[in-house]
Amino acid sequence: MTMIRWILKTLWLQKGSVLGSAAGVAVAFLLVIIIEAAFVGESRQIVAYIEHSKADVWVMQRGVSNMHMATTFVWDWKLRKVRETPGVKQATPILYVNTAVKAGGKNWFAYVIGLMPDGQRAGPWSMARGKAHPQAGEIILPAALANMGNIKLGDMAGIADQQFRIVGFSNNTFSMANSVAFVTFKDLEDLISSSGTVSFILVDAEEGVDPKELARRIEANVEKVAAIDHDRFIKNDFQIALLMGVEIVSFMTIIGSTLAALIIAFASWSQVARRKWELAIIKTLGFNNTALYMAVIIQSLIITALALGLALLLAALLVPGLSAAVPIITLEVTSAALLRMTGIALIIALLAALLPAWLVARVDPASAFKV
Repeated sequence: MTMIRWILKTLWLQKGSVLGSAAGVAVAFLLVIIIEAAFVGESRQIVAYIEHSKADVWVMQRGVSNMHMATTFVWDWKLRKVRETPGVKQATPILYVNTAVKAGGKNWFAYVIGLMPDGQRAGPWSMARGKAHPQAGEIILPAALANMGNIKLGDMAGIADQQFRIVGFSNNTFSMANSVAFVTFKDLEDLISSSGTVSFILVDAEEGVDPKELARRIEANVEKVAAIDHDRFIKNDFQIALLMGVEIVSFMTIIGSTLAALIIAFASWSQVARRKWELAIIKTLGFNNTALYMAVIIQSLIITALALGLALLLAALLVPGLSAAVPIITLEVTSAALLRMTGIALIIALLAALLPAWLVARVDPASAFKV
């Protein structure tokens, strides 16, 4: 307890330096939190179409298990067999392609969904303005593009060498990785020369039918297709989306963590260096190095805890503001990310204590009697 009181008194006497160090570490922590929040948020947005389509089972070409960046072709006669499978209430086909949409003088990478005339349930789930279902020669784009590209209803958008009139802007269909655009099935079929095929079949199960069981029935009844229940399909796409950014997130986490460790280590080392004479006296009173090491670790933990608390407070204030100020970026701070950040902070605190602990070990008790 004596050592704890001493370290708390020491930190209080140097509170300006401690708070400055904590603030610097907090910025490093905040950087990591926001970078990860951006990737998680954008990954969530990538699976927004799957989530809002709410199909119980997704049917696609065998060997495909996700939607993001995938290519799949299923012969249209298999659609009939899917519909004939016991437990299927409704089966809605869509065409799907990853391509660039040119609008407002810029190219936007997009998922383009081709909708059947009766396929509204596979179309946009929320409209900012305009029509919710395209007709021949028409396209629906994300509302975010209208704001970024100064695009208006009635303007033209190009896919390859074909022009479409913009008739609607949908909500929540934009991410930095991709947008979701909607055209008619026939227009997209002509554009990609895919006559006689569909990309995905969105299956609604009859009441009381388990989606996983229905997926097994479809795969048994229809040759060379993959049938995946809604929850697993979202999980597959979300994991792929996260993997696309995991290297960047890991790199930024390493940079932020290294910076935080260096700041904490320097702050703790400075505290110890200023009080070498006091430490020498403490050693002459019989306190061994172990007790002093614990004091240094506690000091490091206190600075880290202050920094983490400040970073979490800043994140709680900044993330909603950033989302409102820059709506094209989706930020999502998850509890798992916060727990991971806490674990990283604990490791940083322990590593940062190594340098000052080494300095403590080198303090000679006899130096307490030197003038």
